[in-house]
Amino acid sequence: MKNILLSPTIKKALSYDFLFGLVISLLFSAFIYLEHYGYSLKFLNTLFALSALTLLIYATKRTILFSGFFIGLLWFYWIGYSFQYQGVGYMTPFITIGFGFVYLVFFGVLALTNKIYIRALLLFGLSFIEPFDWNWMQIELVFVESYIGVFKYQLALVIAAIALPYYLKKPFVYLPLLLIPLAYNYNPPVQEQSKLKIKLVQTNIKQEKKWLNETLPSTLEMIRKEIDSAVKDGYDIVVLPESVFPLFMNKNKILLKKVLELSHEIAIVAGSLIHEKGSSYNVTYIMQNGEYQIAKKLILVPFGEYIPLPKFAQDYINDTFFSGQSDFLTAEKPTDFTIKGEVFRNAICYEATCQEIYEGDVKFVIATSNNAWFAPSIEPTLQNLLMRYYARKNGVTIYHSANYKGTGIVR
Repeated sequence: MKNILLSPTIKKALSYDFLFGLVISLLFSAFIYLEHYGYSLKFLNTLFALSALTLLIYATKRTILFSGFFIGLLWFYWIGYSFQYQGVGYMTPFITIGFGFVYLVFFGVLALTNKIYIRALLLFGLSFIEPFDWNWMQIELVFVESYIGVFKYQLALVIAAIALPYYLKKPFVYLPLLLIPLAYNYNPPVQEQSKLKIKLVQTNIKQEKKWLNETLPSTLEMIRKEIDSAVKDGYDIVVLPESVFPLFMNKNKILLKKVLELSHEIAIVAGSLIHEKGSSYNVTYIMQNGEYQIAKKLILVPFGEYIPLPKFAQDYINDTFFSGQSDFLTAEKPTDFTIKGEVFRNAICYEATCQEIYEGDVKFVIATSNNAWFAPSIEPTLQNLLMRYYARKNGVTIYHSANYKGTGIVR
């Protein structure tokens, strides 16, 4: 057995599968990194995406497993970065490797069969699966900045075009490729833009300093300057990032009163925390005309703000790895608010990349994020691509204010 495992033939085959799997993962992830470094081109994104999906369907079983592992690393290597702020930074490499194995299993279902049509069906099926409620692996996302649309039927057309040639003979073998032009996004949903003048503030407060008492005065001074600048420049709304006020705002009556005074001059949308009835919420404060409305978060981040596991495992992981902090509660439904006649849907960070936020009559979303948890990394780029994906699917315009990176209008 030992000689067989170490034979040159086995080694060569494993080396081939390893390298081929890496190539597939690079093709599947290229659009993220091209976007991140400012070189995103629709032609390249289309070519790389079609190549990656084709190779996933036709690759050897071992190659598929390697591909899934590397895709997990390339997309989500940064998730473990946040653990250093929970006092368990030693977990970072384990989380990174863990996501590699999660997506080895995720894409590994394709390796359960050699039949191309079954693999094609399974690949389409994976576009509906969210491991541990984590929905950032959207198969269609590879087409978000390409010539192909991001709807399910368009993904189905592409997969069919890739798989069907296997079952046809000349001269019809390439005929199914004609399905690909049908996947072009001919009639994208209309995305309106608000008539109001909205200032989106990007801050750059490091996560390790964000919650320190000595940092608070400079943070509040920065907020005041941004609001004053927005008033001076004639903006209707100023939007500040998630938890830009790093405290329980409802417990600081003096600060709340001062900010409400400013809201007579301009509508202020800003992130903070609220503590009520013994529970904590990650919220957005909407302040205008001296009054305020609170928009509570609807969807929590898996393993960041809640543990998607049975109760006994939730308590152990929360206490061991999150210092008991992964316990935020949520709203029961999305929050809409009106400013000067315009209706906006609230979204806090991860929510802006979840379909639930876009349900109903939604034209405009105001989203706030704190991306400093994952600095430096591709996380803000991937988040932005996901927001484009949901904005275009739902015909919505997103106004996004973030700490670290990602601020801007997303369409």
